[in-house]
Amino acid sequence: MRGTKGNTVKLIIAAIKPFKLEEVREALTAIGVRGMMVTEIKGFGSQSGHTEIYRGAEYAVNFVPKVKLEIAVADAMAEQVVDTITKTAKTDKIGDGKIFVLDLEQAVRVRTGESNEDAL
Repeated sequence: MRGTKGNTVKLIIAAIKPFKLEEVREALTAIGVRGMMVTEIKGFGSQSGHTEIYRGAEYAVNFVPKVKLEIAVADAMAEQVVDTITKTAKTDKIGDGKIFVLDLEQAVRVRTGESNEDAL
């Protein structure tokens, strides 16, 4: 996003294992991330689900629980945020998640009307 001041903002979307959420939040706070949105989601990737046994019957679990983080940061901070999420969420097992980085066209703080980096 190019704001009136020429600054740029990125939107980082990460899907991680739910039990890593608090550790990732703490690590991001430590590097200066001031906020994020968190959503419980289900999905599948290369792990393609798995089978479980419930009350003696086996059934397929096609979607795996994940947590989606959405974080808007100044362009200059995006790489550090991605590195922090990668290092903190990693378990070295299949299903650790994905991270996507997008250009954010506009951000506005509702209360003050501030925009772009000032809105973060």
